[in-house]
Amino acid sequence: MLFHVKMTVKLPHDMPAERAAQLKADEKELAQRLMREGTWRHLWRIAGQYANYSVFDVQSVEALHDTLMQLPLFPYMDIEVTGLCRHPSSIHADDC
Repeated sequence: MLFHVKMTVKLPHDMPAERAAQLKADEKELAQRLMREGTWRHLWRIAGQYANYSVFDVQSVEALHDTLMQLPLFPYMDIEVTGLCRHPSSIHADDC
C-alpha cells in the first residue's frame, strides 16, 4: 500500500543543539535504511520549511503507523497521511 505523508518537524526552541543534531543524525540513518529496503520510496524537502513530502510502501495502515513511530523525530512532527492508489492513466508500472 502506498501512502503520501507530509511531515513537518517542530523541534523545541530550547532543545540543546547537541540533542537536536543527534536526533537528526539518527533520523537520517533510519530513513536511508528504510529507503534501501523499499519502505520509504520517495523523499522530497518542501522549500522554505522544515518539512518533507514522502511516499511509503507498506503492507497496512498499521505498518505505516509503526514505521512512523520509529522515527527519532516523531515526537516533534505534525504528520498528515493520504492513502494512494494507482491511477488508470499512469504509464509507469512501478507506481502501484
